[in-house]
Amino acid sequence: MLICLSASHKNSHFDLLEQLSVDSASMGERIVQEHRALSGGPALAGAVVVATCNRFETYLDLNAPFGVSPLPTVFAAIEAVSASTGVDAQTLRESLDLVHGNGVAEHLFAVSSGLESVVVGEGEIAGQVRRSLEQARSVGTTSPELERLFQRASQTSRGVKNRTGIGSAGRSLVRLSLELAESRISDWSATSVLLVGTGRYAGASLAALRDRGAEDIRVYSPSGRATRFAANHDIAAVQAADYAAVAASVDVVVTCTTAETHVIDAALIGAGREALGGEAAGRQLLIDLGLPRNIDPDVAGVEGVELLDLETIRIHAPLEELNATHEARAMVGQAARSFSAATEEQSLAPAVVALRSHIFGLLDAEIERARAKGDPDGRIEQSLRHLTGVLLHTPMTRSRELARAGEQQAWLDGLEAVFGLQVKAPDAAAGGCPITGRGAATA
Repeated sequence: MLICLSASHKNSHFDLLEQLSVDSASMGERIVQEHRALSGGPALAGAVVVATCNRFETYLDLNAPFGVSPLPTVFAAIEAVSASTGVDAQTLRESLDLVHGNGVAEHLFAVSSGLESVVVGEGEIAGQVRRSLEQARSVGTTSPELERLFQRASQTSRGVKNRTGIGSAGRSLVRLSLELAESRISDWSATSVLLVGTGRYAGASLAALRDRGAEDIRVYSPSGRATRFAANHDIAAVQAADYAAVAASVDVVVTCTTAETHVIDAALIGAGREALGGEAAGRQLLIDLGLPRNIDPDVAGVEGVELLDLETIRIHAPLEELNATHEARAMVGQAARSFSAATEEQSLAPAVVALRSHIFGLLDAEIERARAKGDPDGRIEQSLRHLTGVLLHTPMTRSRELARAGEQQAWLDGLEAVFGLQVKAPDAAAGGCPITGRGAATA
């Protein structure tokens, strides 16, 4: 049974998302540990956490038998998130949307395709979803079903990008932030820029700046990686001793580091200006693409400084490209239905194996009997195998049809009535989750 707990720019304040982004890398492991501590059982098969600048989601795979409420596991996950982030558990219960059943696949496929992003169609989210799965693998919290879910999400996002116009129509947060800066920047070629950070957004930021004609670009890394990044990208590196002065002297600062503390604040700008002789360097634009925030909001009170952060960028995000979005959502819906159908079919796999084993056991006995009586050319064996295939065709077809319709029990009942085979009912069906509540999605 798959469940997703989701907080995003659509249902949560930026401050809450910032709190949830702290130490998200090990969150899945903590959720699993918290569940085991509270429940004493292994009902939680796996957990994957997706945390981006505008989203925090945890995907849970519950190994719970049919009819058992998943709410204790959900509450254990919320307690783990609360303990890790300091966000009150009641606040989380009121803020997190619950998606379950067949809705989980469609939700993740839409997220990974950029359909739920601040900037519809942004390209970074697919990589972030992929890295979330890799992180879960590294700490051992994935499950076969979560692996299949996330791998199919990556396939779907690639299909959406390649077959619709949403990839070209959608713009990344980096490019949108620079577009919003256009009203302040008259000539990028004459604009000095400091790039703070060398992570996954840094390369995209540098490329976007160069596309606009920026030439005077320097880089600083709080973790000491600036020299290598600068050499690889043919720009100048800023050393720690010069950081404050450079930060106070350039026209534009773009921060995109994963540091969990502010890398720029009013005190730093003040120290930099003092090192430069105490005078402001004209108007400065600080663009903060980090979560948690890279830039302390107190810089907005410094004379001549303007702050453009993710919350401001989100307010100015463009409307969706309707045609491309409609086509993309149709593809996501189809992919989710196919995923769910495969999941339902797999739920009957033990029963299908039992039937085939039973029938082929009978077949082998008849073949041995035919050989004992004399079947020199193997025609009797060939005929028996052909007849067996014909007889199994309809039950196999019906197993897939009934599974996709959510009527697995009808097939199991028929199996017992006709062949006397008793197979344990499958775990909770994809749409059978009894959760109700804020934002719950059903099959």
